[in-house]
Amino acid sequence: MALKATVFKAELQVADMDRHHYGTYNLTLARHPSETDERMMVRVLAFALFADPALGFGKGLCVDDEPDLWQKDLTGVIERWIDVGQPDEKWIRKACGRAREVVVLAYGRALEVWWNGTRPKVARHAGLHVFELERETSAELARLAERNMRLQVTIQDGQAWVTNGREQVLVEPKRLFGASPT
Repeated sequence: MALKATVFKAELQVADMDRHHYGTYNLTLARHPSETDERMMVRVLAFALFADPALGFGKGLCVDDEPDLWQKDLTGVIERWIDVGQPDEKWIRKACGRAREVVVLAYGRALEVWWNGTRPKVARHAGLHVFELERETSAELARLAERNMRLQVTIQDGQAWVTNGREQVLVEPKRLFGASPT
């Protein structure tokens, strides 16, 4: 018998002073059995960093042709494709061909090795933006995971403060590649 996804609910309040975007989002997250709390919470962080009413989650790890998050215009054109982790360079190139802008929020072990091998193969893509999260930061985010979450994210000067009212995590994504996303 196959294991089913675990459903998490999150009320996410975003105050992004850098983009002048403020909103509350009620998110339903399906965590695939092979997905960790760390990866799920990085997906939530990615949503907060690029929050928009048109931004939504892809179908997850079991679907090969969808990102972790994406934003489409009213005609169905993919404006922003967001992946977390260390996606394969072929996957990044494919995403760059399908979307106006591709964002990778990279984290995890051997990140430097992954990026050193991937960068030369994807460097020609103008719409690509790659950010790094420190390993300790993604681990701290994982500790905020609960089946029902209320999270507040305040973004200013490239830093994000994520809190659940009891604990707070400072996130400082480091730009590895690309200009500032729109």
